[in-house]
Formats: sequence, C-alpha cells, structure tokens
Amino acid sequence: MNIIASKSGSSDGFEIPRGRMVEHLRTHYKIADESVLSAMNTVPRHLFVPEALRAQAYKDNAVPLAAGQTVSQPFIVARMSELLELKGRERVLEIGSGSGYQTAVLALIARKVFAIERIAPIASDAKTRLMNLGYRNISYRTADGTTGWEVYAPFDAMLVAAGGPIIPEPLVQQLEIGGRMVIPIGKDQKTQTLIRVTRTETAYTTEDCGPCAFVPLIGQHGWSQK
Repeated sequence: MNIIASKSGSSDGFEIPRGRMVEHLRTHYKIADESVLSAMNTVPRHLFVPEALRAQAYKDNAVPLAAGQTVSQPFIVARMSELLELKGRERVLEIGSGSGYQTAVLALIARKVFAIERIAPIASDAKTRLMNLGYRNISYRTADGTTGWEVYAPFDAMLVAAGGPIIPEPLVQQLEIGGRMVIPIGKDQKTQTLIRVTRTETAYTTEDCGPCAFVPLIGQHGWSQK
C-alpha cells in the first residue's frame, strides 16, 4: 500500500472509522481547516499504532508506543496542525516524530517536512513505514530535537510533539520571520499549555492555545534524561 493508492480510493478496511474520526473533529472540536481534515481522512492511522492496538486507532485518545512514547490523540494532531496555518508551500520542522503519524499529516499539507526523533528504534520504524507508504517529501534525523536542524534553517513552521519547561531558544532562532511554532510548555512533566510562538524581527510573541498533556521533551533545551 502507498499513500498515492490511498488517495485514489483503494480500500484499507478502515474508511468508516476514519471518516467518523474526521467528522468528530469537525463537529465536536470545530476543526475547520479542510486541508487538515482531508489529510487525516487520508492517512491510515491504524498503520502507525502497534498492531495489537489497531482497534483503538481511530478512537478519540492517544495510543501508547514503546519506550513510554505515544501516538497523539487525533484532536491534538488536528489542533496543532491547524494552528500552524499551513498553505502547502511551507518547510516544516517536526520535533518528536514518534511513529510518524503526525509527520504523515504534515507531509500532506506542507511542501517539505524535516522530522527529528531522539529514540533510534522508533525513528527507524517510522522512516521505514513512511517510505513504504510512498512519502517522498520527508527528511529524517535521529537526534536531540531541542537543538533543531540548523543546516536546513530557517523553517516556515515548527511542531513540537513533546512538552518542555521553556521555549527552546535554538528553535526560535531557526524559525523564519513571521513563522509559527506550536509547542507544549509546562513547569512539570505531567501537564502543559499549548503555545503558539510567532517569530518577529526582534523577538517572538506567544499565544495560549489551551491545556494539553504530552510526554516530556528530553534534551539540552528541555528536560534532563532521568
């Protein structure tokens, strides 16, 4: 199976639950960005969760992965993607790519995605999965995401799928003027606030986009590894 085949309408057996998930995002959560909704109605989420948990793939909850990681709740994926306000021409840096589900959604609504995951086995599995699905506009790196990916900077947008204590300064510096970053920030590792950062010519502005809960952002400019 590849993403081109999925777009053209070939069946994967999950069209009905995937459609229900998207309708729930539209009606219950008021997600209005049609490009985001279309991407989430295209990406086979069940292939990004452990096989034993595929029955939960399209439910309104996060799904656990190995090493204490998760595939984010569909609402959070949609909300963060929508907050980036992508138009299809952007180069996006994603921190904490995990199984690659959020990466796949971004790859359908942006021109190019640069995905960083610090846990090597998860990163390797995600790269293989995305390549097998036909994605060709993603670059991959296994590294500390809090330092960004300077060689490809500046980025038009950034999405950080882990919660840190502060906004990492290297990420801000690698953001294009006028670019947006969506990142969970909190004083402890249990709960955070979703923040949208907009880079200005002299600094940056922030917007509070509501409460959230993510796995901790581990790295030089995040939480220390225990």
